[in-house]
Amino acid sequence: METYEADSRRIQAPCPEERPERTLFDALNFDAPISTTPAESEVGAALLADALAPTPDAMRSPQPSVDPHAVWQQLLSEFALEMPSNQLDAWIQASQVLHYEDGHFIVGLPNAYYLDWAQDRLRPHIKRKLASIMRRNSIDITFRVAPTPAPVRKESPAKAAPLYEAPASKAVAPRRTTPGVTPVAAPTTVGRSVGTLNSKYTFESFVVGKHNRIAFAAAEDIARAPGQRFNPLYIYGGVGLGKTHLLNAIANRLVERGYSVLYCSTEQFTNDLVSAIRDRATDAFRSKYREIDVLLLDDIQFIVGKESTQEELFHTFNDLHAAGKQVIFTSDCPPRDLPGLEERLRSRFEGGLTTDIVAPDFETRVAILQTKVERQGLQAPYDVLMLIADRVKSNVRELEGALNKVWLYAQSHGQAIDLSLAELVMGSMAPRRTVCTPGRTVERVAAYHGMTVADLTGRRRTADVARARQIAMYLLRTENGLSLPAIGEHLGGRDHSTVSHGVEKIDADMQNDETLRQIVTRLRETLYLP
Repeated sequence: METYEADSRRIQAPCPEERPERTLFDALNFDAPISTTPAESEVGAALLADALAPTPDAMRSPQPSVDPHAVWQQLLSEFALEMPSNQLDAWIQASQVLHYEDGHFIVGLPNAYYLDWAQDRLRPHIKRKLASIMRRNSIDITFRVAPTPAPVRKESPAKAAPLYEAPASKAVAPRRTTPGVTPVAAPTTVGRSVGTLNSKYTFESFVVGKHNRIAFAAAEDIARAPGQRFNPLYIYGGVGLGKTHLLNAIANRLVERGYSVLYCSTEQFTNDLVSAIRDRATDAFRSKYREIDVLLLDDIQFIVGKESTQEELFHTFNDLHAAGKQVIFTSDCPPRDLPGLEERLRSRFEGGLTTDIVAPDFETRVAILQTKVERQGLQAPYDVLMLIADRVKSNVRELEGALNKVWLYAQSHGQAIDLSLAELVMGSMAPRRTVCTPGRTVERVAAYHGMTVADLTGRRRTADVARARQIAMYLLRTENGLSLPAIGEHLGGRDHSTVSHGVEKIDADMQNDETLRQIVTRLRETLYLP
């Protein structure tokens, strides 16, 4: 009997093939009565498992991770094409990606000068570029000071020093490795210098201002890691502005760190070459100028017109540069303005970083005088320093010479340095340079911008003409000392409020625009030419 009932239940229960098709919604229908049949529970569980199983789309492989360094290199390449300025080139070569996470870049720069430049002027452009490259709605970027670590120095057996150098017991500094270059190691633990260095010319005694900030930052970077970036470094500017000071500062720092350094003038390079040719000692000449870690040549403009010297310098440069050695030049003008210079040398001079040093502004001149007073232990009131800085605007040497003359006069006459004594001494010096006429000021501003006087006095309002006109307003106000209505008359009868706006705008923009400040500085110098 029991067997018959069990068989009846099995016959009455539908087989799986005969059961009505159920969906996930049927299984999850909370209004329906809960089935206690084990078979139905199994069906519902199976449907639920199928629904929760990952779809093919969900099982796709994750997107490849972002390579922040490749993205950064693409950004730098686009910037180099769009904004080929010396200052941008310096910043580009100094930057490095430290970290990246979910659209946030952390970029390292070698010092605070580069950081300020990037933060104030480039950050919005960088964010837009990165967002476009990565196709993201937003990108964030943080700049940090991250100095380049100094290369590891290794020791190896000593070898004899080249001609004209210290005794052979001293050894030469090791040569650093540059990407793509495998220089031959030259051993030492003690630094050497060839040529006379001025120990007073150091980074600590160099006064940094807007007129020399880029050159100073590049020099410091080279002193940390020569041959790695900014190779060659080409610094140009007028006399007495600090080019030789920077060369000596680099050389002194590298000698302290154990590098073999050769510092000399271009005239000395030429004289050594002539002597080597005459005495048939070219091997000794090449040993002197090539078996070193850093070559610093001052006043490279004197190489113009000397074909043999240019030829030898060309091969010397190639030898040093290929070995990852640092080369630094100074001149009174950029490479493109050196007449009679071979094109192959010009291209090599411009292949690294080219930067200029211009005349310091008033605040920097006062700071230079303060530094000199402190280092020499002099006593000079601040108003005396301001008077000297106001009277001497050309270069640092004349500035320091004026201070020395005031101090010497006070010492020889047994008087304290005060404003009246400084006025007396400054008055006895060469008369102050006389500024040109207002008409000549307008002419020189127009000529500098490739325009005519009619462009500045006319009614054209294009951006370049308006900018040049405002610069003329500023110079007529600050250098010629004209009133606002008088400036308006010289520039086509413009209203004094327009002139006031132009003067104030140039004055404000110069605080943040390095290029504008240099333009105004150069134009200011031309106003005092005969």
